[in-house]
Amino acid sequence: MVSESLSEPSAPRNPIVLIPARLASVRLPDKPLADLHGEPMIVHVWRRAMEADVGPVAVACAEPAIAEAVEAAGGRAVLTRPDHPSGSDRIFEALQAVDPEGRHDAVVNLQGDLPTVEPALVQAVLRPLTDPAVDIGSLVVEIRDAEERRNPNVVKAAVSFAEGAELARALYFSRAPVPYDPWDFDPKDGAVAQPLYHHIGIYSYRRQALAQFVALPPSPLEQRERLEQLRALEAGLRLDVARVDTLPLGVDTPADLARARALLAPGGG
Repeated sequence: MVSESLSEPSAPRNPIVLIPARLASVRLPDKPLADLHGEPMIVHVWRRAMEADVGPVAVACAEPAIAEAVEAAGGRAVLTRPDHPSGSDRIFEALQAVDPEGRHDAVVNLQGDLPTVEPALVQAVLRPLTDPAVDIGSLVVEIRDAEERRNPNVVKAAVSFAEGAELARALYFSRAPVPYDPWDFDPKDGAVAQPLYHHIGIYSYRRQALAQFVALPPSPLEQRERLEQLRALEAGLRLDVARVDTLPLGVDTPADLARARALLAPGGG
């Protein structure tokens, strides 16, 4: 159940953007420091967050090398324990370090491997928190590629948007096509494709919701689907999403890095 301290929240007035980053990536070692036209990838992400202009921005670093790169570009970095199990834990430690007085009432968790993310998405992830009943916000984009409907690496959000609405409550997340997708099984049998939504892993948290979330143990559905956000749903936290039109490129492999370089090249995209 949601704690009593979360029962009467209001729209965030003073958010902060925190970007978790660590060098230990199996598929792309030293990923945050990967060169993108003369600057480390983490600096590109920091710049995009600054352009969003929703509040101060800091990078929550697991290693000094990341902090040095960010600070050399004029950004703010916070060194955290290297052994955190998730980015959420890392940003919570950073939040306590940069704001022990609790001035920031909401936190945007922006992944450090999104160098082409549009600043508008950083702004959009705060929109669900304008509803006082919402604890956590995130983003979805409609799946347009038929192959993505079946791809387990594409996380789907079970969500129903009212006509004309751009915000809705997330009921579940899965690597399987959810809700039930008859078109996926027999697209030639007269079934009409219904929208499926690709979850974008950018989050906004009310400060107290983040504190509650990181204090929770991993949940059964989270472990089964390997999706951290299910821990929040199982604990009774409300997670709403904003529908957007753009899917940011997540850099996880050398091929992704090459694509990011092409997109960020002069005249790229």
